Amino acid sequence: MALVNEHFLKLPGSYLFSDIAKKVNSFKITHPKQSLIRLGIGDVTRPLPQVCIEAMHKAVEEMASASTFHGYGPEQGYDFLIDAIIKHDFQPRGIHLTPSEVFVNDGAKSDTGNIGDILRHDNSVGVTDPIYPVYIDSNVMCGRAGVLEADGKWSNVTYMPCTAENNFIPAIPDKRIDIVYLCYPNNPTGTTLTKEQLKKWVDYALANDTLILFDAAYEAFIQEDNVPHSIYEIKGAKKCAIEFRSFSKTAGFTGVRCGYTVVPKELTAATLTGDRIPLGKLWNRRQCTKFNGASYITQRAAEAIFTPEGQQQVRANINYYMENARTMRQGLEAAGLKVFGGVNAPYIWLKTPDGIGSWKFFEQMLYEANVVGTPGVGFGPSGEGYIRLTAFGSHEDCQEAMKRLRKWLM
Repeated sequence: MALVNEHFLKLPGSYLFSDIAKKVNSFKITHPKQSLIRLGIGDVTRPLPQVCIEAMHKAVEEMASASTFHGYGPEQGYDFLIDAIIKHDFQPRGIHLTPSEVFVNDGAKSDTGNIGDILRHDNSVGVTDPIYPVYIDSNVMCGRAGVLEADGKWSNVTYMPCTAENNFIPAIPDKRIDIVYLCYPNNPTGTTLTKEQLKKWVDYALANDTLILFDAAYEAFIQEDNVPHSIYEIKGAKKCAIEFRSFSKTAGFTGVRCGYTVVPKELTAATLTGDRIPLGKLWNRRQCTKFNGASYITQRAAEAIFTPEGQQQVRANINYYMENARTMRQGLEAAGLKVFGGVNAPYIWLKTPDGIGSWKFFEQMLYEANVVGTPGVGFGPSGEGYIRLTAFGSHEDCQEAMKRLRKWLM
């Protein structure tokens, strides 16, 4: 008989955002005339940049002719997109990469979840807390996380709390950890690390032979000069870090699906006998077996992002969302609430008033103000007492949501 992977049975019954959807749907059934404003799930609302639309139309036309048709493409991505990524995302920051170090994917979520395929099941794992749920769940699925304990933590995972009390700056571990997940600008808190703070993590990784998995999906939203856009801005990071990037939020590709992962050629990990193996070769082998590459049409759209017109149109969308973030931050602070994030990221991390629990405040906000957020505890134990709000709605919805929340709270 076929046996299941019993590690899957350790996972909570459903994904965080599925639980939210059920509660929202229940509200809609019982309150059909109420108008909801959704500031919960981080999905974009602005249309694709026009240059991407035009590039996709052109690519579709190519697919309609035998002379320009494209079948299977390279699993690593087409050279035209990889070259554009290196030229525009890294060279201006003094970071030198070769094409073989860049792997195009169908969105950062896939690669952050799948990167564990090339790493042993018994590596120790460290995460900032709160954290994007995929990092934890993907380690549970392969048996690396251990068991879920009563305090909401997994037994084989080291949690590094990020709260208002430590200014959302995770403490460097006092022990050696094999794999550390970092996401900056951070989802869910919207906070960042300076170059000096990130350097401490790179120094720790180099000293302890630790692999950093660095999620930079929101780097395009950075506004402040001393916040690094790439971990490779830090000397030595190529020897200890894999970086994940996404076009989902920057260019509105949540429904198109495209991003990329950087695995530097200097990056290695060990076998049990002590041999050092280049991780780029292993990741390439994994991708060639399990991934057929993002579509040609999608990659032509992504390439268009890097044209002068594309950069201008992407920046306009980013500015739109960051204006929402400013509106939300100012509105919530005016209501007397403690608010974090929203400066270098499209996320607002709201401290619930009077010590109210995350889920209770979520439901109060849903039923009494008709505004949907995300309970902070869904991102980890240190998220208890917080709510995440996203800036990806329309200006009108964000303004109306702030009016409702101020009226409700004041």
